[in-house]
Amino acid sequence: MKNLDRFIETYDDFPKKGIAFKDLLGIMQDSQVFRELIIKMCSNQVIKDAEAIVSIEARGFIFGSAISFHSSKPMIVARKPGKLPGELIQENYNLEYGKNSLSIQKEALKKFNTYAIIDDLLATGGTAKCVANLIKNNGKKVTGLLTVVELIELNGRSKFNFPVSSILSA
Repeated sequence: MKNLDRFIETYDDFPKKGIAFKDLLGIMQDSQVFRELIIKMCSNQVIKDAEAIVSIEARGFIFGSAISFHSSKPMIVARKPGKLPGELIQENYNLEYGKNSLSIQKEALKKFNTYAIIDDLLATGGTAKCVANLIKNNGKKVTGLLTVVELIELNGRSKFNFPVSSILSA
C-alpha cells in the first residue's frame, strides 16, 4: 500500500477556492489495488471490534460497501438531508468549505451496539464527528474511525476519543 498515493489526484480550488480536493476514485480503477486496500482495511482492529459499520456519504459508501461485504458486517449509511426515508436522527456539522447535516435511520441503529465509522478521507474531522455524535447520542459505542487518507496538517483526529486509523497520510 506504499504506492497508493499514485492513484490519488489532487485538484486545487475544488469545490471552492483554497481547497485541495483529494480524488480517490483512481483507486477503484485498478481492481488489484482496490482489493488489497479493502483486505487491509478489513484487518484493522476498528473493524474487528465492531458489530456493524456506518459509511459516510458519498465516497465512504464505496469503501464501506466493500468492507461490509468482505468482513461480513452489516452497513448502515449516514446520508445528507432528504436522502433517507423513515424516522431519522440528524446532526449538523461544519466542514472546510461550508455547513451540512447527516442523518441515519433510527431503526438501523437499534440492531447493534458497536460501530466502526468508514470514510474515504479525514480532514478536519467534522463529518466523522457528526456521525460519532449520532451513534453515541443513541446509546451506542464507536469502535473507531477508519479512512483511506488522513490530511495530517488539519489535525482532525484530535476531535476523537476513540481509535483513528488511516491507510495513507498526506
